[in-house]
This record gives sequence, structure tokens and C-alpha cells, in this order.
Amino acid sequence: MYPQFNIATALTWLRIAAIPAVVLVFYMPGEWMRPIASMIFAMACITDWFDGYLARRMSQTSQFGAFLDPVADKLMIAVALVLILQADPRVIIALVAAIIIGREIAVSALREWMAELGARNRVAVSGIGKAKTTMQMIGVGCMLFTRDLIGIPVYEIGLALLIIAAGVTLWSMVGYVRAAWPRISDSEQVS
Repeated sequence: MYPQFNIATALTWLRIAAIPAVVLVFYMPGEWMRPIASMIFAMACITDWFDGYLARRMSQTSQFGAFLDPVADKLMIAVALVLILQADPRVIIALVAAIIIGREIAVSALREWMAELGARNRVAVSGIGKAKTTMQMIGVGCMLFTRDLIGIPVYEIGLALLIIAAGVTLWSMVGYVRAAWPRISDSEQVS
């Protein structure tokens, strides 16, 4: 059986389809290409809010949509971080990218493992996880912009937000591990 296709899922697929567009525009020649890539990224991020809102409002929530939505977020953030790091290979940016991408991989693996144990609800998305995603999206969008805007140092603001987001990322991962720890301890004793 195929997953149900609805407007919320279509918006999530649109967010995934925007990823190669961001990459292509980011590398096009011209002084405004990176700000345009940032705008495409921002529009894709806005669909993150709308797809969830519409799914709940129109009673179109689905297991497939619940799976696809965070995958789209993680893909967007990871690809954008790689673009930023390639354009600005400073240590701080490499550390932030490694923390954010590494955490996403670790928490996804933890969720999958907890699901196999029948305890996925212990590591469900939390409010701090949503705040982390929002900070990452805003920070990455600012850094993709790469230019000052009417004297405002947009890139530096984005970097500051990403550094904070990396801290929140680690904090939320600790929360997920603590929530899963009783099941982790139980499974270790059984082995």
C-alpha cells in the first residue's frame, strides 16, 4: 500500500525538492545568487510550519508524514551546513556542523532502536527539539545569505544562532539519552 498523498505531504516533498535548487543557486555566479539561495531555503523552511499545521487542521496526519517531515528538515539542514562549511571552512563552523549533523544521526539511530524495543514514545520530539530546529533554520538561512543587509551583519548573526543551536542540540540529545536510559540499561542487562 502506498503512503497517503495530501497537501501536507506535498509541502514536505516540496521542501525536499528545494534542496537541489538551493545547492544549484548557491553555486551560480553572481553577487545575489547566495541571497537568492537563502530565500529559497527560507521559503522551504516556512513549509515546515505549514505542513504540520495543515496536517492537523485538515485531519491529514499520517505515519508517513510523521516520518517524512523530520527527514526533510534534517536533509535541508545537513546539505546547507555542507555548503556553508565549503564556502567558509573555519574550525568553528566545522565544529558546529559536526555537532548538528552528528546529533541528528545519533538521535535518529536512538529513535529507531527505541522503536524496535517498543519504546519510541520515550524519545518523541520535544519542545526543545522544535526550538533547536527553528534556531538552526534561521541561523543557516542567515549564513546562506552571506551578505550584510542594510548594515546588519546577517552572516555573523546566523553564526551566533548556529552556535547557540549547537548547544541546544547537545542539550536535547542529552535529554533524549536520559529518557531512553532505563530501556538502554534494561537491554544491556539482558544481553
